[in-house]
Amino acid sequence: MVKNGDPRRRADAARKISELFLAGAGQFRPAHVDLFDGILTGLVPHTETASRADLAERLSLLGNAPPALVDLLVREDEISVAGPLLRRSPIVVEPTLIEIARMRGQGHLLAMSQRPTLSAGVTDVIVRRGDREVVRRVAGNAGARFSQTGYSSLIKRAGGDGVLTVTIGQRDDLSAPQLKDLLAGSADIVRRRLFEVAKPGKKAAINQAMVEIVGAPKQSEMRRDFAPAQRAILSLHHAGGLNEAALLGFAKAHKYEECVAALSAMSAARIATIDRLLTGDRHDPVLILGRALGLEWATVRALIVLRLGPGRVPSATDIEEARLNFERLAASTAQRVVNFWQTRQSP
Repeated sequence: MVKNGDPRRRADAARKISELFLAGAGQFRPAHVDLFDGILTGLVPHTETASRADLAERLSLLGNAPPALVDLLVREDEISVAGPLLRRSPIVVEPTLIEIARMRGQGHLLAMSQRPTLSAGVTDVIVRRGDREVVRRVAGNAGARFSQTGYSSLIKRAGGDGVLTVTIGQRDDLSAPQLKDLLAGSADIVRRRLFEVAKPGKKAAINQAMVEIVGAPKQSEMRRDFAPAQRAILSLHHAGGLNEAALLGFAKAHKYEECVAALSAMSAARIATIDRLLTGDRHDPVLILGRALGLEWATVRALIVLRLGPGRVPSATDIEEARLNFERLAASTAQRVVNFWQTRQSP
C-alpha cells in the first residue's frame, strides 16, 4: 500500500489527495469526508512540516474538515501546524482545547487565545498557565468568556500589569464589583489611563467605583495641587539642596508632587509638562529625563516605581527592559528631546 511505501510516494499521495479534498470540500457529504479522513490520517503525518502547516492553514477555514485529521494536526508540538487550527478551526471541540491548553506551551496558548469564541472552561486554563502576552491577548478577546474564578485570576494578575488592567477594564462583561476590585488593585496612573480610553458608559462606572473605593472625586475632575511642592522645591534650590539625592528621597517616599516639581526645576520644563509625561503609558519620558539630567539608574528606577503608586513595583521583565533602554540611550539624544519639550510647552 502507498502508506507503507516510499516516503516520497506517501508525501506525493498525501498532497494529491489533500488537493482533491480541498477542491471539492464544499460538495462532499459526511460519508465522503470520512473516506478522505481515513486515507489522509495514514499519509499526512509522514509529510514534511511545511506541507502539514500549509494543509492545517487551509483546513482551519473549513467547517467540514476531516475530524480525525484535524485532531491529529492540532495536537502537534510544531506550532506552525497546530497554530492555524487552534486559532480558528470550528471543528476543534472544547475538551480538545482544554487538553491542549493543559499540556502544551505558550505558543499553543497564544494561538488559542485568538479564537473567535472561547468558553470559560478553556479560559480558566489559559489564564492559569499563560504568560503575560497570552493573558493580555485573551483578556482583549471580546469573544472569550470567563468564569468567576477566571476573572478573579485575571484581576489578581492585573495588579502588576497596567496594560492588562486597562484591557480588562474595557470589557463589556466586567461586572461592577469586578471593576471595583480591578481599580482597587491598580495604580493611579493606570486608573487615569483606563478612564481616558473607556467608553462613556464605562467612564461613569469607573467614577462610581472610585467613589466607593476611596470616596474620591470623579476621575474627570481629579487635579493635583503642585503649589506647596513647588514652594518647597524652590526653597530647597535656593539653599543649594536640590540634587539627585533629594530627588531620590522624594521618589522613595512616593512624594509625587515634589518629584514633579524637582524634575521641573532641574530640567527647566514646566510642571504641567513633567506631570503629563510621567502620567503617560510608557516609562520612556523618565528614562529620557534621567539621562538628560545625568541621573543614576537607581534614581531612575525609583521614579519608575513612583509612577505605579505606593506598595507596588513593576514586573522584573519591565524593569530590566527599562534598564537596558536607559543604558542604550545617549545623553545627547535625551537632551535634544528635553529641549524639544521645553520649546513646545504651552504658556
